[in-house]
Amino acid sequence: MPETKPLRRPLRRDGLTIGQIAARTGLAVSAIRYYESERLIAPWRNDAGQRRFERADIRRLSFIMIAQGLGASIAEIRTQLCRLPKGRTPTAADWRRLSEGYRKDLDRRITQLQKLRDDLDSCIGCGCLSLEHCTLYNPGDRAGAAGSGPRYLLGDSPGQS
Repeated sequence: MPETKPLRRPLRRDGLTIGQIAARTGLAVSAIRYYESERLIAPWRNDAGQRRFERADIRRLSFIMIAQGLGASIAEIRTQLCRLPKGRTPTAADWRRLSEGYRKDLDRRITQLQKLRDDLDSCIGCGCLSLEHCTLYNPGDRAGAAGSGPRYLLGDSPGQS
């Protein structure tokens, strides 16, 4: 008797439900809807009008979570995600190109965080908050002339003021 192969169902575009995406990513359903409203992901509707997601949306949502954890704004994340292809699942090469473009910003943020870490423990009042009476690093509030906020921790140096 010849061997029979199991019947293969035709490929259907079932997609993932919002609950399945939430369970897989750990995000609240409300967060996923918010990211949809911000045009960071674009689910489609099935014949019954129910929201469906592509499996690739799991990676997009993971990227969003990581980028937000690094301090990126929704606008910055949208700009990065727009670099991914439309109409097909992004490949490893697509994600690599996106990460390479993001690397420069990450390096800048890392440098800023390292400076903050190294300078924060020396003297909180060293002019970084534009104190009016710091005779050591910020006499006469020179830092305040450069703008508001923690000038020295933002990258200005006492010699620039």
